[in-house]
Amino acid sequence: MFAFARTAKQVAARIFVLFSIAWVAACEPIPVSNGMGGGMRVDPTKPVTVALLVPGGSGVESDSFLASNLENAARMAIADLQGVQIDLRVYNTGASPEQAATVATQAVNDGAKIILGPLYAEAANAAGIAVAGRGVNVLAFSNNASIAGNNVFVLGPTFDNTANRLVSYAGTKGIQNFSIVHGDDLQGAVGRDAIANAVRNGGKTVGSVQSYPMTQQGIISAAGPIANSIRSSGSQAVFLTGGVNADLPLIATALPEQGIDPTMTQYIGLTRWDVAPQALALPGLQGGIFAMPDTQMISLFESRYAAAYGENPHPLAGLAFDGIAAIGALLAQGNPEALSVAGLTQSQGFQGTQGVFRLLPNGTNQRALAIAQIQNNQVVILEPAPRSFAGLGF
Repeated sequence: MFAFARTAKQVAARIFVLFSIAWVAACEPIPVSNGMGGGMRVDPTKPVTVALLVPGGSGVESDSFLASNLENAARMAIADLQGVQIDLRVYNTGASPEQAATVATQAVNDGAKIILGPLYAEAANAAGIAVAGRGVNVLAFSNNASIAGNNVFVLGPTFDNTANRLVSYAGTKGIQNFSIVHGDDLQGAVGRDAIANAVRNGGKTVGSVQSYPMTQQGIISAAGPIANSIRSSGSQAVFLTGGVNADLPLIATALPEQGIDPTMTQYIGLTRWDVAPQALALPGLQGGIFAMPDTQMISLFESRYAAAYGENPHPLAGLAFDGIAAIGALLAQGNPEALSVAGLTQSQGFQGTQGVFRLLPNGTNQRALAIAQIQNNQVVILEPAPRSFAGLGF
């Protein structure tokens, strides 16, 4: 295991290169038209055609691998269904939103009652617009909440959901004043807004909002002024947007060096801190909290997938399983309006590969999350992910 250096400059030199893969987000979405979005009527006693839009045909090897994994996971979910028949039709979206719109239209012409996918936000947005006038809903694999709404639902975990969970938990520990520290990039901006909304909607205070450039020297230089702002705001917690594969190792080392003591100020992470074991040794993250899905459910899915296909699934493959599981559960109710907005947004939600989740009328989702803390370089679950939405006050 790589040993982390103890100073910000050493971290900059030894870690930043290792974790240089930035979070990739979509371009600005196309405004979604006011489509019907009600959902097509179905006959639950007969096979229901579902279109699966995957990122194949782009010429990128990783897209092809993910496309096959999404299809595999979807077929696994279909095999689990009892009393429901799904006719799965698979379409490649290629490398452009235009292709996604074309195949979405073709899928509806071929009889699809609902569309599962595509992956990338621009493609999902384009597909949604293409079929909105046909009354077909789209369950996209994206986590970009800006494309959600009307007939487009996002299945991917969102920053809004994570921020709400963490702010709510922090409130039970008496934390009322939060400083937000974010990278000066798209991920940082989206994360900043999600945190600020969660804090304010929870009746709490945003003490300060500070950003830093996405360079190693920029982060080190900005750490002093950021620390001063945190102190002057009286914040009880510092909410970080950084990812372990990019800016988090630097900022989580630099702020403690500038006097923001993790034993006195609660560090909170918007991203998963457990995905890189090296990050667990960062001094600034000791005692810090973050949210994560139900790992037992994830392990169960991964084991089943590996047994069926001889290899571990792509981390996003479970989204296809979740989509089919939700569609199947709704069809099993025997309601011709099962795939309508009202059906898709049923309050009890669905069981998925990462735990229970539900779709919201605004096109986003809520996923049950555990609260985790780093203690002595290890992840400890403070509060497990709920197994249902009953009694959670959502």
